Amino acid sequence: MRALLVVNPAATTTSARVRDVISTALASDLKLEVATTEYRGHARDLGRKAAEGGEVELVVALGGDGTVNEVVNGLLHHGPDPEALPQLAVVPGGSTNVFARALGLPNDAVEATGALLDALRAGTSRTVGLGLVSGTPGTEDEGVPPRWFTFCAGLGFDAGVVGRVEAQRESGKRSTHSLYLRQVARQFMSDPHRRHGTITLDRPDHDPVDGLSTAIICNTAPWTYLGNKPVYASPGASFDTALDVLGVTKMSTVAGARYAAQLLRSTPERGPRGKYAVALHDLTDFTLHSQAPLPFQVDGDHLGLRTNATFTGVRRALRVIV
Repeated sequence: MRALLVVNPAATTTSARVRDVISTALASDLKLEVATTEYRGHARDLGRKAAEGGEVELVVALGGDGTVNEVVNGLLHHGPDPEALPQLAVVPGGSTNVFARALGLPNDAVEATGALLDALRAGTSRTVGLGLVSGTPGTEDEGVPPRWFTFCAGLGFDAGVVGRVEAQRESGKRSTHSLYLRQVARQFMSDPHRRHGTITLDRPDHDPVDGLSTAIICNTAPWTYLGNKPVYASPGASFDTALDVLGVTKMSTVAGARYAAQLLRSTPERGPRGKYAVALHDLTDFTLHSQAPLPFQVDGDHLGLRTNATFTGVRRALRVIV
């Protein structure tokens, strides 16, 4: 099998030696080409080239969720075609690795490489659904390029936290639980819209859902991890269905503390619930509109401020080796 290994040299949990060990192991079973990313968006360009070239059968992403997201967007540049496009494999090398762990892979890069080789020898794979977010026709965000996501997107509070964490990491801070929790607290104290939500969710043949202060869109469960602890915003979300949404209409100090505690105690059977929580399951098409520009994130990548975003849940979008 002809394969391309896309390596992010800045991946936080793999050293150069570990990356060499992984590439050597993969080369023992694959006709392997190795490409190291050199700029933001390079993994996307490499994925697109692999999809358009017609020779590569498998693209392996070695890095964090951001690297995986770029590779996926490159592979699906011309749209999903699971039978014709190269298959995807993931070796986790980031700080959280939600997509890889949601697939059931070990969070250790070397162990995950072993699991990948076992899957290749056994010929096992699965076709997963993905989310697609694009600019909303007739709005100021109409021209925003579409973006695929593998596990989550968010508009409002959670995206503000992501932006704060990114800023801290760019200043040299390590991504840790305590860093994340500090940014949650700072976003909570400074968010001007947490008490009176500005987001409306529109979907075909249903009444609008108004007054959301944040919207978390999940393509799978869990939503994220705090170290080894999975956190479930939408426990029913799955790679086999469309998209789930958790919205919160009001986050006073009391309500915010309650939902934070529920997230920390969440399980595969039970997520946040209550008077101000809105949970929607298996949505294929919907649009979020905000009266004010809000932070926006896709797969943990902060994309600035948005007022409108249109979402599509695409079942059976890409084949993944597991």
